[in-house]
Amino acid sequence: MTDFDPANFANVGPKEFAQLVKNTPESKLAEVMSGDLRGKILGEVFGRMPQLFRADRAGSTNAVIHWNITGAPDGGTDTYEVVIADGACTVNETPQHDPRLSLTLGPVEFLKVVSGGANPVMMFMTGKLKAKGDLGLAANIANLFDIPKA
Repeated sequence: MTDFDPANFANVGPKEFAQLVKNTPESKLAEVMSGDLRGKILGEVFGRMPQLFRADRAGSTNAVIHWNITGAPDGGTDTYEVVIADGACTVNETPQHDPRLSLTLGPVEFLKVVSGGANPVMMFMTGKLKAKGDLGLAANIANLFDIPKA
């Protein structure tokens, strides 16, 4: 699989997904993420987060993180809430708590971060990722998940 086929997204594992994102031109990723399949892709990515969570690295971390992905087809932003508490990770499609950290990034940047194809700290420094709240948590967030590399 070398072409990003969102229809098969649910059928590929995290490593294959990382490879798809890496091999797909940014323009195609942007096109897919501004269309009808955006919700399905975001749902799949966030649905996998609890399985990729590394409780052994989280220690006593308790945090609510809001992921704001801009560029929705209606011009808006999709917000997902990731709750890390008591050694577990849960995801809410609708935010229910005040966040300790709020991350805002575009859809292509989001795909690159969650597929291990981008450095979140560099993205923050270049303004492609905006972080509000606990910046220490933001700098460490990638270590809390087993992010596949392509």
